[in-house]
Amino acid sequence: MIAIFSKTFDRNTGTVARRLIKVFRNEIKGRENKKILLYKPLKNYLFTSRLDHWHTFVGYDDIDSNIRLLISLGGDGTFLDSINIVRDRGIPVMGINTGNLGFLSNIAKSISTKFVESLVEKLLTGDLPIEERTLLHATINDKPAVDFPYALNDVVIHKNTSGLITIHTWSNDDLLNSYWADGLIVATPTGSSAYSLSVGGPIVAPESQNFIISPIAAHNLNVRPLVIPDNVTLKLKPESRNKGTFKLSLDSRTVEYTSGTTIQIKRADFKIKIVKTSSFYTTLRKKLMWGVDKRN
Repeated sequence: MIAIFSKTFDRNTGTVARRLIKVFRNEIKGRENKKILLYKPLKNYLFTSRLDHWHTFVGYDDIDSNIRLLISLGGDGTFLDSINIVRDRGIPVMGINTGNLGFLSNIAKSISTKFVESLVEKLLTGDLPIEERTLLHATINDKPAVDFPYALNDVVIHKNTSGLITIHTWSNDDLLNSYWADGLIVATPTGSSAYSLSVGGPIVAPESQNFIISPIAAHNLNVRPLVIPDNVTLKLKPESRNKGTFKLSLDSRTVEYTSGTTIQIKRADFKIKIVKTSSFYTTLRKKLMWGVDKRN
């Protein structure tokens, strides 16, 4: 019924995990066909005989659509890794932030027992507020770019040498531009507040149906980030003078390819469900400290 995932094992994560387990154990006790799955390394970290009978998982193959919720404990990196676990199962993901900034994992680690009890009750009654987020799908010669060729935040091309690379870019076979830069970011609206933001890209509301294309340190100073509809297929062909390699990243998964390789990026045919705990604009104000004036 509920899965708990974390790749960070420290005091903060342990404290929150134990609080969740205690409440869930009390709330779910006696309910037929209800179970709690713990990420196996997390269970090992929390080692206690009381957890011996609890089910564990290590990846996508260990869960099914009967899981009603996956809770991610950590920062946004952990949240992104949890996407690789739920994939197309349609399982909602909720992030509790035991890390730093936390745009995706935006629930404070100081959550109360009352909050968790309320969460379980909403889960059981089907009243959890859910929103859907678009994913990117990346292929090379019609083959997956990596094992799980999807990204919630962005697909990024990085140079792998000291010099610039040229990234020829097409939108539905229409030449968009040849970027001379250190790299190029193709982001979803969710990813607009991540890497794309740090290179001057716009912040886009999650429900917007767009891709954001942002060059990294473009050699042409008049080249700016571009927002386009997400119903197109992008084709990118990175080239370097020495015909070397470049790095391709899908969220936190990075591989190397040779210069001249063509990458296709399009909107995935499924979406990720995220538990909505606050409005996007509230998160922006809090995380970016908009309107904060230390003089007052």
